[in-house]
Amino acid sequence: MKEFTVQFHKEDQVDAMKVQKLSEEDFERLTEGGTRHLFELDTNIGFFIYFDAVDANGNESYMVLQYEEENEDPSACYAFELKDFYQFAALHLNDLEFNEEYEDEEEDAEEAYSPIHHLAHLMYHIAEDGKNIEV
Repeated sequence: MKEFTVQFHKEDQVDAMKVQKLSEEDFERLTEGGTRHLFELDTNIGFFIYFDAVDANGNESYMVLQYEEENEDPSACYAFELKDFYQFAALHLNDLEFNEEYEDEEEDAEEAYSPIHHLAHLMYHIAEDGKNIEV
């Protein structure tokens, strides 16, 4: 497990985020007690699965698996602090409300920068900073 810090653009309005890139062994250890799939995000940089897990001692972790292109195995697994993971979930949920507001205005919704676009942008920064981290 390697920890790194992601710095976002000022206009992203997100503080620097500590991220842990997990090895397969780290993943197995942290998910030993079970996982709970929460939501997914499909982007042009990959497919992300957001979930939480517990280890054998009942300690919780908040993680994201990244899949690239048609690969069946994840290209990366990241763990986050609860406060940061909560922000991802909030963006996902806010996007559902955003889409309801634009139901009748489909063209406007496609052009607007929505919460899900912001989440994808944050994941882009995380994936870019994490791709050179060897675990």
